[in-house]
Amino acid sequence: MKKNLRGDLFGGLTAGIVALPLALAFGEQSGLGATAGLYGAAFIAFFAAMLGGTSTQISGPTAPMTVLSASIISAILIDREGDLNQAMPLILLVFVLSGLIQILLGLAKLGTNIKYIPKPVVSGFMSGIGVIILITQFMPALGYNPKNDNELIKTHEEKARISLMSNRLDEVKEKLANDINENNNPVNLPVDFTNEDIIKESKKLINVDSAGVIGSLKYYSRAISNIDYTEAIIAIITIIIIYGFKRITTLVPSALVALIVITLGVTLIEIEYTAISEIKAGIPKLNYNIFSISEILSLAPYVIMALLLSLLGAIDSLLTSLVADNMTKTRHSPNKELIGQGIGNSIAAIFGGLPGAGATIRTVVNIKAGGQTRLSGMISGILLFCVILALGPLASKIPAAVLAGILITVGIDVMDMQGFRELKLM
Repeated sequence: MKKNLRGDLFGGLTAGIVALPLALAFGEQSGLGATAGLYGAAFIAFFAAMLGGTSTQISGPTAPMTVLSASIISAILIDREGDLNQAMPLILLVFVLSGLIQILLGLAKLGTNIKYIPKPVVSGFMSGIGVIILITQFMPALGYNPKNDNELIKTHEEKARISLMSNRLDEVKEKLANDINENNNPVNLPVDFTNEDIIKESKKLINVDSAGVIGSLKYYSRAISNIDYTEAIIAIITIIIIYGFKRITTLVPSALVALIVITLGVTLIEIEYTAISEIKAGIPKLNYNIFSISEILSLAPYVIMALLLSLLGAIDSLLTSLVADNMTKTRHSPNKELIGQGIGNSIAAIFGGLPGAGATIRTVVNIKAGGQTRLSGMISGILLFCVILALGPLASKIPAAVLAGILITVGIDVMDMQGFRELKLM
């Protein structure tokens, strides 16, 4: 018992350390920010381990889940005119629904069907995910953010005025419907907008226009013309450290080494750089407002997206469960695993976390470090909770280009190079 406890403790802590830079990176990639990645990693790791069917599995945001989540976020942002605050309740509600669908899949005992998925399908899918990550991280790695491009903002000012006027007309319609029968007062329609209003609206439009693969490709030429060489060098050094440190030792996660070394370096040198989104220390907030009637009624167009996200999470998790089985010579319970993953994803979403699934690398690290029971996964989640509670402001100093570099290595690593080689031989 004591031996298992020691192994679970070391395995969970090691897996949590590996998960930290990836959680931050996936959060930034999704568009919800590093905090969402941390929340997802902590809640899913804890509850999926406690209630799932694979004793050594470590769960959290993964590359495939983040790519699909980012697509869902982009679609809802377009529907909500680029306003993340307005879009957030519906985004989280879709994530909750995805978790609930996973629970239903487990209760319906559909988890055993994972073995019927052909290997080429999985290989092609993972390679596609890798390509998407590489495309979407090109601009961050060069230090280019379309929302901060003043020339680009100016080209969107006319569209911004039209958008603001449309919003104002909608406000007037609502006011007419609510008030005109009561007091018959004339409704004013002010059409003057401040320069600040126009710039803010322009940035919203650019945010929507530059989202996803197509949006990234659209602004490649501007990114190349507006390279921030400091950010680009940070991203390149990150990639070099990650691949170089692996040649020295695999006992310490190379992504974490890159994150710590570069963050300390740029802080000590006092060079200007773009940091990740702010991570506030403290207890995560319960987003009960997502269950309002208006948001639930808005959910219908996104049910298919929630279903796809839940199926992807199921495949991602159960494939990792098979890896864990091979390493530990045990057998997981696929249906129980889906229920645990669904509960973890639903709870994470209610607190503003990103969806996730069983993570292969983190699970392998946990097993190799001595993790043997579900306690190891719970310890991994607890470690990430401690980071959220105590180290938020410190983590907020991490350069965004570091996370772009980490994600580029993730994109390369998830691609099935062996599959490409086999295609050449055909």
